[in-house]
Amino acid sequence: MTASIVGWAHTPFGKFDTETVESLVTRVANEAMADAGISAADVDEIVLGHFNAGFSAQDFTASLVLQADPKLRFKPATRVENACATGSAAVHQGLRAIAAGAAKIVLVVGVEQMTRTPGPEIGKNLLKASYLPEDGDTVGGFAGVFGKIASSYFQKYGDQSDALALIAAKNHKNGVANPFAQMRKDFGFEFCRAESEKNPYVAGPLKRTDCSLVSDGAAALVLADAETAKGMGKSIGFRATAHAQDFLPMSKRDILQFEGCTVAWQRALEQAGVALTDLSFVETHDCFTVAELIEYEAMGLTPKGQGARAIKEGWTLKDGKLPVNPSGGLKAKGHPIGATGVSMHVMTAMQLAGQAPEGMQLKNAKLGGIFNMGGAAVANYVSVLEPLK
Repeated sequence: MTASIVGWAHTPFGKFDTETVESLVTRVANEAMADAGISAADVDEIVLGHFNAGFSAQDFTASLVLQADPKLRFKPATRVENACATGSAAVHQGLRAIAAGAAKIVLVVGVEQMTRTPGPEIGKNLLKASYLPEDGDTVGGFAGVFGKIASSYFQKYGDQSDALALIAAKNHKNGVANPFAQMRKDFGFEFCRAESEKNPYVAGPLKRTDCSLVSDGAAALVLADAETAKGMGKSIGFRATAHAQDFLPMSKRDILQFEGCTVAWQRALEQAGVALTDLSFVETHDCFTVAELIEYEAMGLTPKGQGARAIKEGWTLKDGKLPVNPSGGLKAKGHPIGATGVSMHVMTAMQLAGQAPEGMQLKNAKLGGIFNMGGAAVANYVSVLEPLK
């Protein structure tokens, strides 16, 4: 590939009453540039990932990044959006600018502030990432959409409540070691499996522990072209990237297949010249536990309908044959929409640089895979990263 990640920054994810979209953006922008050892004057282009959809009264937010440093003034700055894959859309946009020769250094920022929005509005905002003529009246918002998916999966393949609880427990246990995670608590399988006052059903067979958290937060990274990256302190290269966009209406596809996810993984692995089994770990989009379950199948880890094997047999644990979400994933880390894809790239780069927090760092991580999804398997982005120095 033509570019590398040479610096990064990440706020904790959570509920922040004193932060704004602007303060989150400027904070990570400055920290990422400092981490890369560059000046704002060195940046050729800026890309901001910000979903918004009603979460922020301030729209037209690309120029907020300029508030980080006066030397960013007059730099090209663009905001991109692709539902819950907005962060990866921003990363891939930055890569295209470098591949086209339009930039040597690109600053990519992802941000969202969700917790100041009342609960009913949160559900309404997130439901905008579905096909409203068909799903606009879904009870429970986007959780309701995935509740339907989970119910359909259970109907076809049997009750998978044990598998979903195991996925939730795994990701929460992993999140304990991640200082950026919103929820750093090991709930254990029994709590995640049982319905209780603290873990009620939310939509269909999905309980509270099956749903990612409403979050505020930001992440940023600095991309540099291959020649520039040689002179930087660290360089995490893109072995491959792929983006597959599918139909928005679920009625036009078999929603249990996550076909766009499969296509994106196949394209990326072919481009990288590796098999899924060559990866050291994967950060995947567990907006709901059933999504991670189906993604096991879509990425080719198990045959269709057998995703439960991957978690029940321990394949995706930290010490398994393909650790999945060693960061804790969206389930523990939180899911500030526009920041999530950038966060996944930062977490993966940290692992490959040997700079992940203690307890989260995997041994001998050589290749990291990322899958970030917008909507119900509509926007599908895969990156394969490797350390170059």
